[in-house]
Amino acid sequence: MYVPGGGPALKRRLALAVATAAALTTVLSGCGALDTAMDCVKTADAIATSVDKLQQAVSNASNDPTQIEESLNSISTELGNLKDTTDNADLAKAVDDLTKGVESVRTAVKNGDTTPDIQPITDGASEVAKVCTPG
Repeated sequence: MYVPGGGPALKRRLALAVATAAALTTVLSGCGALDTAMDCVKTADAIATSVDKLQQAVSNASNDPTQIEESLNSISTELGNLKDTTDNADLAKAVDDLTKGVESVRTAVKNGDTTPDIQPITDGASEVAKVCTPG
């Protein structure tokens, strides 16, 4: 399944947004902003990696359908860890929304969909990028 803007391109966009956010926020606001920027760096990197893994799992589902579930479990674990380590309300909400996207895909897979629509997950990743980009 092809997802526009996914894979390495998504990771590069998220990394650029995070680097920009970290640099500008640190200069403008000090230590509290640095903590937020670091939360965003961790989140964006983990999400970009997770979305990439999920895309690969969906593409290879005919060879090994268990890859999708394993990938979803990995994403859920990463998101749980990220939520536990952030005190930024906007970032926590974006992680919650992304978690809902993962659960939506998980439900589709449980219902027999071997090529689920992972758009809710890519949308969630975009939401995290927005939170991590200074406005």
